[in-house]
Amino acid sequence: MSGIDGINGIDGKVVAITGAGSGIGEATALLLAERGARVVLGGRRVERLAEVVERIEKAGGVAVSVRTDVTRRDDLHALVALARERFGRLDVLFSNAGVGTISPLDDLRVDEWDEMVDVNVKGLLHGIGAALPVFRAQGSGHFVTTASTAAFRVVPNMAVYAGTKVAVRAICEGLRQEAGDSVRVTTVSPGVIATDFAEASTNSQVRAHITEMRDRLAIPADAIARAVAFAVEQPAGVDVNEIVVRPTAQA
Repeated sequence: MSGIDGINGIDGKVVAITGAGSGIGEATALLLAERGARVVLGGRRVERLAEVVERIEKAGGVAVSVRTDVTRRDDLHALVALARERFGRLDVLFSNAGVGTISPLDDLRVDEWDEMVDVNVKGLLHGIGAALPVFRAQGSGHFVTTASTAAFRVVPNMAVYAGTKVAVRAICEGLRQEAGDSVRVTTVSPGVIATDFAEASTNSQVRAHITEMRDRLAIPADAIARAVAFAVEQPAGVDVNEIVVRPTAQA
């Protein structure tokens, strides 16, 4: 049954996804569209977005896309506006865009620190700023956000990245407490996932280490997509607040 009538399920829901051109965002877009959601895809690589839209449409699903840089406040408003223009509403905002330019603090890669704060933290806030008034006006809505197991366990080389993900969890928990009885808030924290995450690091030793760990441990991105779907498909009165998904072998 359609989620827009306040009952349950994914069919008919309008879901906007940032970072939708690859990895977790792409996998989630494909799965939700397969289950009947109308998906609105945002990302910086328009050619990748177009490919995902084409795959969804060929499978009989419904998707649209718009270039979205989450560091730009106006881009998030445009993403939300596209959902409303094309489908009349927005039921879910999946704030998935993130960057992990992992390196030791001694590298002093200050520009990369700034980028992680801008994308991972400010990008989340820009999404909340764009979608929350819409959810309030509708009387319903659902924020789903990608955090990380780094928010639970800090390890060398990940101080800044982990700091941003701790912030993501804190912001989402504060949002949950303020949301009231009509807006749901879910944080999904992936462990080691088979994506191109390692390529973001400009420190060759760190990049090699992350790549080795990914090749040894990683689970597919659709494991996270299924977790997102589980939260989204719940009845309106059920709010799944936090999900941690990691490889069984991950420490």
